[in-house]
Amino acid sequence: MSTIEKARLLDQQDQLRKYADEFYKKEGQIYLDGNSLGLLSKRAEQSVLTLLDSWKHYGIDGWTSGEHPWFYLSEKLGEYCAPLVGAKSEEVVLTGSTTTNLHQLLATFFKPTEKRNKILADELNFPSDLYAIASQIALHNLPESHMKLVKSENGQTITTEAIIEAMTDDVAVAVLPAVLYRSGQVLDLQAITKAAHERGIIVGFDLCHSIGSIPHQLHEIGADFAFWCNYKHLNGGPGSVAGLFVHEKHFGTVPGLAGWFGSAKEKQFDLTTTISAAPHAGAYQIGTPHILSLAPIEGALSIFAEVGIDAVREKSLALTAYMMECIMHEMPNTFTFGNPLDETRGGHLFLVHDEAARICKALKENGVVPDFRAPNGIRLAPVALYNSFEEVWRAVQGLKDIVINKTYENHENKRDIIA
Repeated sequence: MSTIEKARLLDQQDQLRKYADEFYKKEGQIYLDGNSLGLLSKRAEQSVLTLLDSWKHYGIDGWTSGEHPWFYLSEKLGEYCAPLVGAKSEEVVLTGSTTTNLHQLLATFFKPTEKRNKILADELNFPSDLYAIASQIALHNLPESHMKLVKSENGQTITTEAIIEAMTDDVAVAVLPAVLYRSGQVLDLQAITKAAHERGIIVGFDLCHSIGSIPHQLHEIGADFAFWCNYKHLNGGPGSVAGLFVHEKHFGTVPGLAGWFGSAKEKQFDLTTTISAAPHAGAYQIGTPHILSLAPIEGALSIFAEVGIDAVREKSLALTAYMMECIMHEMPNTFTFGNPLDETRGGHLFLVHDEAARICKALKENGVVPDFRAPNGIRLAPVALYNSFEEVWRAVQGLKDIVINKTYENHENKRDIIA
């Protein structure tokens, strides 16, 4: 039964509970929006101060001196990040933003021919990916119809069978999310990759809503590329530098978009008119690293290195399972779950309700931070590193009060820019 006593017992048994003290949490607030922006940790704060200090004390020599020399920082953080995506260290680099990295990867791997000239995506993907895909198609002077979208039968999830069925002979590249950003469905990356390669299709994955929440095995399954942000479950800070993965089988492939930081380190300052690209994922960098936006990621990743992604996933599943149990017990037949009920869900729940926008406003007013998704979705993300089972119980009690007493009617039925 979903009682506070059960929540407290689960918290006593929680091996990760001590890590909550590592994060800055507003007193009296229950933060359940870590799948949009993770909280600041004390380690991330310290790593920012460390890199500011290196600028302060070394000036330009900070590129090669100090605790974390800037010249090598993108590759070094890629090495730290690699275990979270199941990659070799040289297959990962932190650079750019999610969308610019997707542009880089499509510019590199989408080489349309007369026969293969379409990019496969899905209609539930985050729109920025679709915008990038559409613009890459336009750059090749191809019609909009060359972006092929896998359809969803229920508007929330997509089946592996539907994805594979859409892998026709005219598809050159497939770009799919590891976790759907609305429903939190975890896709079967291994089955998708296997099917794509059997059909001669290059396949890449958007890990924005999965990295730091679920384990990956990108190298082992043979995924061709991947890209992600670091400010959600990884807690790297607003607008922090993103990441990309390129499987080692593609090392030596000429980057579609070249820039001097994609050079081999030992030749970068030769400043020749022809680039000598790095022999690893570092080749896909374009410009000078954004050092102060990379800075918090170092501290954030140190926590994951200590905890391990498997332990994070275990607690995440337990938190979301307990939250579903509480909701079903306290408010039966009030919400529809848009997320999978089994372990194919990621790190958040997706509740469907006609008054979702006003409920989210009421929750925030009462100290619970959710995430609204138009037109009728509430995303709730209890994060393994800093949320407790008691917080989940209390959040559900607050939600129950709002919907049972209809206090959401005190709010305007319009959404804010950021709900």
